[in-house]
Amino acid sequence: MATHVSGAGRGQGRAAAGVSPWVTGWTAAAAVLMVFGGIMAIFAGIAAIANDNVFIVNDSFVYAFNLTGWGWVHMILGVVITIAGVALFTGAPWARVTGVVLAGLSMIANFVWLPYAPVWSIVLIVMDGFIIWALCSPRREEAT
Repeated sequence: MATHVSGAGRGQGRAAAGVSPWVTGWTAAAAVLMVFGGIMAIFAGIAAIANDNVFIVNDSFVYAFNLTGWGWVHMILGVVITIAGVALFTGAPWARVTGVVLAGLSMIANFVWLPYAPVWSIVLIVMDGFIIWALCSPRREEAT
């Protein structure tokens, strides 16, 4: 009974030890955004691979790439990001590091994708920035 009064519940010991399978707060938000962004990258990749006419190509940009090739890049990156987002729900520390790296790669890929889907690329770049911030911010369970 005294342990409940002092606030030392049965779940705090596991959270302090870092073995809790549940994530909270910003990590969960980053995981949801990674899964959502990964699935949308898969769809964009499939659209670019299946039919290059889906995207309007403007020839006035400094760089121009093959849409089918970038479709494969987006599809593969989307699959890996989705898997890492699902792994974040387990609370694995490697998933946080992998999530930061993949969000950075996604930012670069979406920057290159700007001529083909400018609004969506900007939205995903902002989402990736939030994911990096959320995964790098200090954890409450680590401070205890």
